[in-house]
Amino acid sequence: MTRPRAALVSLSDTPWYHVVTRCVRRAYLCGFDRLTGRSFEHRRGWVELRLRQLAGVFAIDVAAYAVMSNHVHLVVRVDADRAAGWSDTEVLRRRIKGTPTYR
Repeated sequence: MTRPRAALVSLSDTPWYHVVTRCVRRAYLCGFDRLTGRSFEHRRGWVELRLRQLAGVFAIDVAAYAVMSNHVHLVVRVDADRAAGWSDTEVLRRRIKGTPTYR
């Protein structure tokens, strides 16, 4: 059963977290799919660029990451002090900057 982030993240205990996200239906994110014979390796660069962009937008430092065939591992540090100095306007500006544009 899923739990809200407020129940999972406790910055008073630690600012460091290991995060894992998986693709829907175990679809291929990167690598060579033997079933279809297609390579999705070109996506690895896209994921890495997006991680760098989002780390620059939000108060999260990415210490390590691994882009796997159907999931991504991250080791992140939440920088609460940096975020505490942001005004409401700055939070909105950063949120809009971090929103992907789909076409």
